[in-house]
Amino acid sequence: MKIGKIITELRKSKNWSQNDLASKTDISQVMVGKYERDDAIPSIEVAKKIADAFEVSLDYLVGEGQNASFDKKTLQRIQDLELLEESKRKTLFDLIDTYIRDAKTRQAYS
Repeated sequence: MKIGKIITELRKSKNWSQNDLASKTDISQVMVGKYERDDAIPSIEVAKKIADAFEVSLDYLVGEGQNASFDKKTLQRIQDLELLEESKRKTLFDLIDTYIRDAKTRQAYS
């Protein structure tokens, strides 16, 4: 997926106008439009501002990398799991595994 489509989808998911995104990132509305149409590619600095405004990682914004499908909250939760004592972490992973197994089973039989 191209960065323009990702920016557009994120902006619409937050019910922001292009002007809203522009004001949150100190980017002109004209440039936001160009980024969304893939007429221009944001610099790293601008992409970081956009990612921060949407609370996603740069990987997520450009749709690449190991963490591309995770927003910042999910990544932080994963990192925070490492802070838990082993028994609590195991319990959480068991619970997560159970939910994932059940979801896959429901999906397979629907």
